[in-house]
Amino acid sequence: MVARSGSVTTSELAVLFRQRLLFLSLVFAGLFGLVTLMILSKLSFETTGPSAPNSFVAVVLATFVAIVLLAAILWRRTTWTLAQLRVIEYLLVGTVVVNYLFRGYQILWSSGALRHTVALIGEEQVQLATDLVGSLNHYVYMPWALLIIAYAIFIPNRWQRCALVVGFMVITPISLRTAAYVMSGLPVNDWASFAGINGGLTLLVAAAIAIYGAHRIEVLREEALKARRLGQYQLIERLGVGGMGEVYLAEHLLLRRPCAIKLIRPDRAGDAQHLRRFEREVKATATLTHPNTVQVYDYGHAEDGTFYYVMEYLPGLTLEQLVERHGPLPANRAIHFLRQVCGALREAHAIRLIHRDIKPGNVIVCERGGRHDTVKLLDFGLVIPLGGSGESEKLTQEGAITGTPAYMSPEQAGGQDEIDARSDIYSVGALAYFLLSGQPPFAGRSSIKMLAAHLYEPPAPLTSHRSDVPPEMEAVIVKCLAKNPADRFHDSRSLEAAFAGCDSVGQWTERDAMEWWQTQNGSAASNGSTKPHDEAGRTSR
Repeated sequence: MVARSGSVTTSELAVLFRQRLLFLSLVFAGLFGLVTLMILSKLSFETTGPSAPNSFVAVVLATFVAIVLLAAILWRRTTWTLAQLRVIEYLLVGTVVVNYLFRGYQILWSSGALRHTVALIGEEQVQLATDLVGSLNHYVYMPWALLIIAYAIFIPNRWQRCALVVGFMVITPISLRTAAYVMSGLPVNDWASFAGINGGLTLLVAAAIAIYGAHRIEVLREEALKARRLGQYQLIERLGVGGMGEVYLAEHLLLRRPCAIKLIRPDRAGDAQHLRRFEREVKATATLTHPNTVQVYDYGHAEDGTFYYVMEYLPGLTLEQLVERHGPLPANRAIHFLRQVCGALREAHAIRLIHRDIKPGNVIVCERGGRHDTVKLLDFGLVIPLGGSGESEKLTQEGAITGTPAYMSPEQAGGQDEIDARSDIYSVGALAYFLLSGQPPFAGRSSIKMLAAHLYEPPAPLTSHRSDVPPEMEAVIVKCLAKNPADRFHDSRSLEAAFAGCDSVGQWTERDAMEWWQTQNGSAASNGSTKPHDEAGRTSR
């Protein structure tokens, strides 16, 4: 579940907060690093009194080291809660404030020494003393003013909280300067220029800019969030983009339920018929309830004409990602996945829906209801109703995207208008070939040559890629990949039964799945990106 704070998701705000804190810490580290180099190079730093230089060097070095450590922590760790980031904020800003407070203490100490100097040199030298104390203004007010503005810009806050923190940053240096005046013993008529008007106005202007800037940033962020809403859904981040649309992680504003939303822009769909086709397909897909089929929750049109539909959010790995990262699968695990795909297709075929784009990138492996290695069949964006109406066929054929060349059936590759469930059976065979060998049947060829191979060439035997493929499983896959649809399994139920009958393969159990994911320490699931409707690699008729 994605938690929320007001109208801003805390996960999104935490990402932004970390980025801002990291950048601010690097800026502070650079500034104090430069000061440190100047100190070590014995460049000009005017201090008063015998013990000031050593203490100043120590504080600057300690400040630099503390900021570098905070920056390193933010750099190495990417996942934070808002409460944890607030602690980092307090430590980072507090470190700089302590440095400035120590510098103010130095000025107080210097001003106390100056009182005795004034008493010794007499009234004729008061103006000289006043100028000396006034020259300390640069070391007090300007750093505080820069800190105030930097805090407002980089730390995401409501303006009320910003005003509270900034108010402290204004009062503190003014108080220090007033105390320095009292300790210096300068005439009262110099108090205004010394303690208030000159540097104080600088801080007040900086504070006004900071508070107003924080308010405007908050307003703009809220406006940006409103612009990213679709009805009752708040878009959070983009998961993927394809030739026809984009997929976003989103959240229902009332149910607080994460979901995935696919947007079909009018300018990317090409014409109104494309949008009508997608709307028709979403309505058809929404009727599917099989546990191995992605669930469609909702669909609609935005004010700008954008068509969108809402699906369950499935954080996990696609079969393509799984094989790319961990290599070809053992036969029993491959069968475990393939049987679930067949189950999803069985329901779709029963209501005469043909998927037409079965491929590893459209099958995701996730954990659902406490069960590991649960398969979800995704992207019914190319689905067509078998024997549909004339209007349905017209919408499908005009400008339709027909599939992915690497996993396309011969009848799809040949551009046949009439295809049935056996086309999906062929694609399941190509998917099985990929799971066991790590590559599709005709890898390494151009799209045109790949389509021709599906029409006329038999694929290389699986045993040419690995020797431990069970013969009965290879026979099932070879039958799926028959060029003539009549030579394949006639439906997904019979294909599932054939996979289940591969007795020598053994069974992949829930315990096996749980142990595999535990061995990976969850890294596969946490690093895998869910792109449930990636349209990359498709071709058009």
